[in-house]
Amino acid sequence: MPALTLVHVCRHGLVHNPDDLLYSRLPGFHLSFQGQLMAEALAARFAAEPLTYLGTSPLERARETMAPIASRHPDLAVHVDWRLIEADSAMQGQTKGRFSLRLARPSNWHLFIHPGKAAWGEAYAAMATRTLNAIADAGALAGAGGAALLVSHQAPIWVARRAAENKFLFNIPATRQCGLASVTTFTVDEQGTVRFAAYQPATP
Repeated sequence: MPALTLVHVCRHGLVHNPDDLLYSRLPGFHLSFQGQLMAEALAARFAAEPLTYLGTSPLERARETMAPIASRHPDLAVHVDWRLIEADSAMQGQTKGRFSLRLARPSNWHLFIHPGKAAWGEAYAAMATRTLNAIADAGALAGAGGAALLVSHQAPIWVARRAAENKFLFNIPATRQCGLASVTTFTVDEQGTVRFAAYQPATP
């Protein structure tokens, strides 16, 4: 049987966000102290893993999550991949409030009309495609039987998983199984087919 490549896709750690903003792709949002601890826990978790490729979203919180992981694998370069970036958002910069209820203000209602699009503006299909392509390419670069580790964001990871499982892409954010510093693992075969393999929450 041909060797499969594993691609572990980690969600970044907790972000320092005292104003409770929907930051989406805005610059300047860094890991909180707790988020840094989450990143260190991920680094410890993968320290003994024979990784052969590292890739990350360009946003600060993702790169800061990758940093301690990369420090445990100094022979590997970290590749920045814009296809791993957070979902685009027409509401970025707005205050979310508890359970993101403040985003449901009347001025945003027009953003919720089309169920095939994320409420923040990027179509789920486009998001899934770019993320799956990034995963497939990481698998190819990691080599058959190798293991890649990527750092991305909740929405792209979740829709990529649903697409890999051939499930309907529309989803409710509160029901996503993609916690902070969690790991969603995919397999990539020699034809570049991506399949969901496993989900692991953050290490306590």
